[in-house]
Amino acid sequence: MNIIESYGFGQMVIDGNTYTKDVIIYPDGSILSPWWRRQGHYLVVEDITELIATVPDIIICGTGAMGVMRISADLKKYLKNRRIELIAQKSSQAVATYNRMSGSSKIGGCFHLTC
Repeated sequence: MNIIESYGFGQMVIDGNTYTKDVIIYPDGSILSPWWRRQGHYLVVEDITELIATVPDIIICGTGAMGVMRISADLKKYLKNRRIELIAQKSSQAVATYNRMSGSSKIGGCFHLTC
């Protein structure tokens, strides 16, 4: 279980390691950073296929400090059809949600660290 120790604009500390690029946390604890999306501030299925393939119960998505990143309707529908709950919040809120829920379910996270 990963613990996100801190988050601030453009920086996240996970288990003592500092990340300055967007991050995916897989349910097994592995981390992908930098994480790139095809359209920067728009999240689509193809951006998180590897995370989806782990079949998490929940994906917590940090949409940025100001919530600029948007989630496509197709992604929402795709996850719903696979019974994967999506929680999308501004990154500071998403970090708190991730830390609170981690360990209680099979959770994955994807976090936009800036805007």
